[in-house]
Amino acid sequence: MAQKKKSGFGQWLRVSAPAMLVVILGFAIAFQFVEPAPPKHLIIAAGGEGGAYLANARRYAEILAREGVTLEVRETAGSLENLRLLDDGAVEVGFVQGGTTSAENPHELTSLGSMYYEPLWVFYRGEQVPQRIVDLAGKRLAIGADGSGTQALVRTILAEAGGDALGIETVALGGTEASAALEAGDIDALMMVAGTDSALVRHLIAHPDIHLMDLRRAEAYTRLHQYLSALTLPEGVIDLHRDLPPQDVRLIAPTANLVVSDHTHAALVDLLMQAAAEVHGEPNWFARRGAFPTAEFLVYPLHPSAKRFYKHGPPFLQRYLPFWAATLIDRLKVLLLPLVMVLLPLFKIMPPIYQWRMRSRIYRWYRELEEVEREMRDGDTPLETLRDNLNRIENEVAHVEVPLSFAGQAYDLRMHIALVRDRLGTSD
Repeated sequence: MAQKKKSGFGQWLRVSAPAMLVVILGFAIAFQFVEPAPPKHLIIAAGGEGGAYLANARRYAEILAREGVTLEVRETAGSLENLRLLDDGAVEVGFVQGGTTSAENPHELTSLGSMYYEPLWVFYRGEQVPQRIVDLAGKRLAIGADGSGTQALVRTILAEAGGDALGIETVALGGTEASAALEAGDIDALMMVAGTDSALVRHLIAHPDIHLMDLRRAEAYTRLHQYLSALTLPEGVIDLHRDLPPQDVRLIAPTANLVVSDHTHAALVDLLMQAAAEVHGEPNWFARRGAFPTAEFLVYPLHPSAKRFYKHGPPFLQRYLPFWAATLIDRLKVLLLPLVMVLLPLFKIMPPIYQWRMRSRIYRWYRELEEVEREMRDGDTPLETLRDNLNRIENEVAHVEVPLSFAGQAYDLRMHIALVRDRLGTSD
């Protein structure tokens, strides 16, 4: 019985082998179009210690770590250095201040959107109340560290206000260094671009000897530069008890863009978009809940995956499955092509082919059986030869193995052999 089962399996294998080869070939061809798995390591160019870029990048790293992806946070001087690192291919992701772009774009940088407003804060010492940039003429002004987006924006604004004719002495200081210099009286004013969660901004607004400039011509800047928005910091929004700020303050603000290079895996872009929505979706002084991230105020074209995210939300599979499982299924979906184009048609044609092959193992003996009958009728062949031929047919048919579903046809063949033998016996 074991031998029969083995032989039966061999029969099935011989029938199915061509179809299996076609299916394997189809999957092999389709596999060539399967995207590589997303890397487990990603580098983001952030900013300096104490800045919003660095703080947000670290929050991204915590979120991506939950999905098994390591986000390496690289401290930088700011937007200009981030762009250089992106252009050099040294990092895959970076924060870039709105309006800051690279003259070259070798890696075809794309934006994942604007993450939040980054107001330009102008703090000054003294009783004089400047409301225009020209009011800072002859002052010593900190314009941000070299390589920062703050410095790039400030130089543009100063040039439009009169440039060298203003007699402003600029100092390349930013962050805590600029704040300390202002408090010490080493400079008269500072300009810095920072988010609403900046502890440094809160500290300077609360300082009794330092004041925040109300930029009277804020709206004019938005007409000249599309990447800028005019914002109003409401009276008392920082501290109602101490009435900080003591009056509404007009500001201008670019936005922080999250920029990726062309070799960033699309699945990681989806993951970054989800992290961005979690980090930047909360309300703040200038934006309602869900206002950010947004596809407005872009410094580079919108990434296709980001465009899909803004329209439909996270990918369907990533809503319900772990990141690794969702990306695996998404990558292998191309293998459905051979399933649909090859496997399903084979399911339809294989049963008839199998039946034909099994029946052919039985029916081919009828040709020889008919030949014996024809020779018996003609009478030209000796009866002994006919008996030998019939015995050979009967012996070989006895060793034919077919599935149980075809056993009835096998027994019919044996009965027909016996019928021919009876007729041969009556002709002696």
